[in-house]
Amino acid sequence: MSSSFDDIENRILFEDNHLIIINKRAGEIVQGDKSGDIPLVEKTRDYLKIKYHKPGNVFCGLVHRIDRPVSGIVIFAKTSKALARMNEMIKNHNMTKIYHAIVEKAPVIKSNTLINYIKRDEKLNKSFISQTPQKDTQKAELSYSTIGNTDNYTLLEITLITGRHHQIRAQLAANNTIIKGDLKYGAKRSNRDGSISLHSAKIIFEHPTTKNVITVIAEPLSDEFKKIWNNAHH
Repeated sequence: MSSSFDDIENRILFEDNHLIIINKRAGEIVQGDKSGDIPLVEKTRDYLKIKYHKPGNVFCGLVHRIDRPVSGIVIFAKTSKALARMNEMIKNHNMTKIYHAIVEKAPVIKSNTLINYIKRDEKLNKSFISQTPQKDTQKAELSYSTIGNTDNYTLLEITLITGRHHQIRAQLAANNTIIKGDLKYGAKRSNRDGSISLHSAKIIFEHPTTKNVITVIAEPLSDEFKKIWNNAHH
């Protein structure tokens, strides 16, 4: 077996005939881009091909993306029917997505819902926040609660209500709670491994075919993230 096969196998959080859910490393790309690095979707497709001895093309549909420097849960569909149903679920906000973030500064309000308007700048690959609707903006909404702190950082649990480009990063930065390591949105310094301290930690959804409620939890793979998170005063 290839090391890539073992690597994916060790990071599977859930798998059945319809879905495969992987714990993504920070720095890994989910889909192909101009970097030419092998994306997670390809690694997962190769894993399925080898595991199930499938000739030809293997279906591996991407349900949602997370940014390259972010770690955590990524869902792939193994059938087109599951993909269509999962896409519909995301479109209708029928999936609970919970993230953990380590931020540079404690928020003024410990727990809050942020509602802003967000605009993506394709050239800069960055999103900008406004308090009122502007041309080409989309509504962005999330809730956060403060769940711990260390001498230097604050730990937030975030429930993502809408899923916009760089939404958590941009909204937290606009709230003066910049994610550790996120230079693009104003962090003081980068993380050693080039990650940002944002992790997709938990997803709850109704299974596309069985209709059972599925809860998936991902432990962070980064030792630094784990160390700060576990040593904080909760």
